[in-house]
Amino acid sequence: MAQHLVVIGVSGSGKSTVGQLLAARLGRRLIEADNLHSAENIARMASGVPLTDEDRLPWLNTIVDLLREAEEEGSQAVVVCSALRESYRDILRTAGPMYFVHLNPDVETVRMRIQNRVGHFMPASLLESQLDTMERLRPDEHGIELTGTEPAADLVEQILHHLPSDVLDGEDLSRTPGS
Repeated sequence: MAQHLVVIGVSGSGKSTVGQLLAARLGRRLIEADNLHSAENIARMASGVPLTDEDRLPWLNTIVDLLREAEEEGSQAVVVCSALRESYRDILRTAGPMYFVHLNPDVETVRMRIQNRVGHFMPASLLESQLDTMERLRPDEHGIELTGTEPAADLVEQILHHLPSDVLDGEDLSRTPGS
């Protein structure tokens, strides 16, 4: 059975770009978790206040609901979600099998990306909080960690090359975006 792919990492790690490319390449539904935050949580983050575990719980549950919906439709998703803590990933796993792709570029690269992007609610001032919160994948978590500094298309190729067959379950890797 194919598994959901979850692209994780701190803000500015390249999750959205890589997730969009992966979803297009695999013909999977894309779930962009940034779009699922409540207005209150977006306002908190935009003002430089980090979210608490309690703040994140309804957001994580919304993602789980969407993953279960995809399962009911007989499809798998690519999720773009910070999933900073192991406990957050545990919540996501309640929706079914997951394969995590942790993009972990160096801090300078992430800081530059955050400072140069336009229209995102996450300020660079919250980067340190996210770095302090980020828990790397445990050895027993199904996934891979990549530096995330390569061009997005190259990262997608690396990810696809490393995916175990149980993640894909016969999916056609020859797809190109828009096909």
